[in-house]
Amino acid sequence: MAKRSLQASAEGIRKAKQAFKRKGWTQEYLAAEVGLETRQAIWKFFTGQRIDRHVFNDICFALELDTAEIAQSFTTDESSVLDSRASLSLDIEVVVQKLRSVYHENIEMQCGTVQILDVAQPIHFNDIYVDIEILEEINSRRWLEIKKFPQVWMKENNCLGVADWPQTRSPGIAAVTKYHKLMVLGQPGAGKTTFLQAIANSCNLGLFQPDYLPIFIRLKDFAEDIRGSSQISLFNYLCESFLNLGISEQEINTVFAHGRALILLDGLDEVVAKDISKIISKIRQFTEKFYKNKIIITCRLGVQNYKFYGFTEVEIGNFSQPQIANFAEKWFLAVAKQPPAIAKDLASRFMQKLELKANFPILDLATTPLLLNFICLVFQFTEDFPTNRAEIYKQILDLLLFRWDEAKGIKRDEIYPNFSLLHKIKLLSHLAAITFPQSSYFQPGSHLCRLITDYLLQNFNPPHDAAALEIESASVLQAIESQHGLLMQKALGIYAFSHFSLQQYLTAKEIVLNINSQTLAELMNHLSKKYWREVFLLSAGMLNPCDELLKSMKEKIEDLSRKNSKLHHFLTWLRQKAAAVNTPYHVASVRAFYFTLALPSECALACNQELAILLDNQLAGNLATDLALDLALTHGLTVSLGINPEIFLPRFSALSLSLDLKHLLADQPELLTALQNIKNQLPSPSQGGEVLKIWWQENGEHWTEVLRNWMITTRQIGYNWQFNVQDLEEIQQYWDANKLLLDCLKTATDVSPNLRNYLETSLFLPGKSDD
Repeated sequence: MAKRSLQASAEGIRKAKQAFKRKGWTQEYLAAEVGLETRQAIWKFFTGQRIDRHVFNDICFALELDTAEIAQSFTTDESSVLDSRASLSLDIEVVVQKLRSVYHENIEMQCGTVQILDVAQPIHFNDIYVDIEILEEINSRRWLEIKKFPQVWMKENNCLGVADWPQTRSPGIAAVTKYHKLMVLGQPGAGKTTFLQAIANSCNLGLFQPDYLPIFIRLKDFAEDIRGSSQISLFNYLCESFLNLGISEQEINTVFAHGRALILLDGLDEVVAKDISKIISKIRQFTEKFYKNKIIITCRLGVQNYKFYGFTEVEIGNFSQPQIANFAEKWFLAVAKQPPAIAKDLASRFMQKLELKANFPILDLATTPLLLNFICLVFQFTEDFPTNRAEIYKQILDLLLFRWDEAKGIKRDEIYPNFSLLHKIKLLSHLAAITFPQSSYFQPGSHLCRLITDYLLQNFNPPHDAAALEIESASVLQAIESQHGLLMQKALGIYAFSHFSLQQYLTAKEIVLNINSQTLAELMNHLSKKYWREVFLLSAGMLNPCDELLKSMKEKIEDLSRKNSKLHHFLTWLRQKAAAVNTPYHVASVRAFYFTLALPSECALACNQELAILLDNQLAGNLATDLALDLALTHGLTVSLGINPEIFLPRFSALSLSLDLKHLLADQPELLTALQNIKNQLPSPSQGGEVLKIWWQENGEHWTEVLRNWMITTRQIGYNWQFNVQDLEEIQQYWDANKLLLDCLKTATDVSPNLRNYLETSLFLPGKSDD
């Protein structure tokens, strides 16, 4: 066993003093440089007394001296840590393989399984891991103008959230192969730890860098283990773990001296503030001393700005949809413990549901692996996502703010004195509710800091010094980003919520907490804005009772119908037409059916029966005769309106077939005869294309009007409403508002029965006139 202390020779002291003088340091400064709390060991070093060997080596390293030239009676055993000549005398290949063999079980224990949140048993790593993708340019370090962001948001994310700024993505393993020193950054739950575990496992199994020794260290554990023992370096710490396995320091040093270690340092962000400077210093000393080795460090985005010399920084990208699908199939197989065929089917249905437009907010969350795990857990039991998503968002917020750190045993430093979890939620809701109506998902950090200042002034007693308040507000913003990842820097000085859906939830939460007639009136101003839809749904799900919100929505919808005279006239006809037909369906579903049936074909809503079926799913089957007849006649008129002389012959069959309605008019012989007479006015196709072309050119418009007038007279359908572009936009808004009201009614859990019945039966009725 190597001796545990060394002392400097007379010649060594002389050289050391010369080096010390050249540095221009004090003994206190040198002590701090090597991580000592006092200068006692420094004084002993310069007076030739024996000191701990590790400290002796660190002092020599700091003074840029060769330990072998400074120590007295320096033997091979005593110099095993840094005597490169002794280290290099060992067969490196033999040593690496020996240490790999001895350390294999340790890596397997550390990295072979993962403990998934809310899952009782650990899961074998390879059963759940999905390869990550790397962005080689850090999004938050870009110099970009905020005015450019909304265009990217609209184009890339369909108003749902913020994906990675378009750039090349590459497999994580490619970055490890390409770069010798790597700092891997990512938001909370992005997969930083599992990525390091994947590297460690692959190396341990000989699939990646089989001639390297993998070493996995949780920096939080390292910081806690050496707390109060400032003389222990990272090298000392690693040596102790190997010495316990019967490996000599000379062998360890041989591996490090040859640069044959793959050192994985996980979770720099998990080190508490009081330890971080010391841990950074020890990592820096180690990486500079043993620079030949491959080293990877992981850290959350926005935690600290220290740069380790020679390290390339990369960012873990959000999961793509193929990655989500891959993870889901593995999850249902390994976690839900379903047979392979069932797991594959579940994953397929999971993705189908996730890709529905109504579930885009959940898809936005699923791009983060931590949240994807939770979403799979929700889906597992019902094979669907709940209509009321407020509880999902509440749980995810709790996960990011508290449970994720609790599960990992991490205690974060206070954001601000006496700043509780409730204050965090209230502040985030305050920021969301103020910025959301501004129609800009991206906010300058300076603006957020001003809002944080307002919150601190309202809830605490901060210093009134403007400069001090500015610094404190910036610190709060930075802490929210680094500790919870709910606000993220998307470019230098430009922030956004990490997920658009969470901003929507927090906005709704603020509305619900402060609900009154004024806030309701302000909310109604956003009824026609699509990106507010989720806020309305979430508010409806959280309000107890929800009556006032639903009444306000109904009043606003009636206002929309009154403001456009054509729309009001259209709805008046709609009420009369729906009342005239004989059907077994829900009365509002019949109005919804005729609403879209009567719209011109160029309107996006034309013949869209989604809402009608939602109100009464019987409409998805065989239609009642009245509705089927009106649908067929409207189709015939639409075909006729779309014909010109050049295409009359090829469209003739479609027109003739659309008016063959004997099966629908069997009980109405007079109507059948009248329709047949109109149809008989068409020329015979046997007359040839040129004759038909001339006939339609001369008679087509008149014949179409005859058909239209007959439909208006006999069925009260086929009107030319003469809607212009503005009318059609307002009709679309009116339709969307009714759909939103119905969806809110289905989401709400506390609505008086009378109001529910009134709202369901009064959809698509004209508002009362102001006269």
